Amino acid sequence: MASGRIIFLNGTSSSGKSSIAKELLGILDDGVYFHMAVDGFNAMRTKRELGADELDAALRRTRMGFHRSIAAMAEAGNDIVVDHVLSEPWRLLDCLTLLPAEDVLFVGVYCPLDELTRRERARGDRPPGLAAHQYDLVHSHGDYDFECDTSAASPRECAQRIKEFLPHRPTPTAFTRLRRHHLADGREPLTA
Repeated sequence: MASGRIIFLNGTSSSGKSSIAKELLGILDDGVYFHMAVDGFNAMRTKRELGADELDAALRRTRMGFHRSIAAMAEAGNDIVVDHVLSEPWRLLDCLTLLPAEDVLFVGVYCPLDELTRRERARGDRPPGLAAHQYDLVHSHGDYDFECDTSAASPRECAQRIKEFLPHRPTPTAFTRLRRHHLADGREPLTA
């Protein structure tokens, strides 16, 4: 069985990843795609109050489980649109270790900080300043196959551009290039 394709959307909170993912599910017509969002995994967690250390440990396990779920779905032949925030270096390293690099289209979802702040306030369901905190971290690895700016294009336009780019994705992919750069033997992280 062939591995499924992965469209991996990475950007800050409120950058428009989920909106693009929903649009992609509506227009991708060459397979069956599933939207896997890190927020969906976070929403499955218990609602009881957790101390800082306990919360940090739970969030790390949640994200590790999320990454392994993406890998398992792709390994079973499913096509996936991933919606994630790679705001800590270990998250990218874990994904580079687990996911089939040549099957990943890595998409940077950008938005100017002032617009992110406005969206965050309008949503009201995120801690104030979350997007600003993530802003310099999320794209620090500096390599994508495709990029879009949600302040300059609607989610539908971004999705359409991604769809049109899919048949022309580069070889090697950004995930392959990043794996070569960050992983010693292509599997084991240099740092965690």
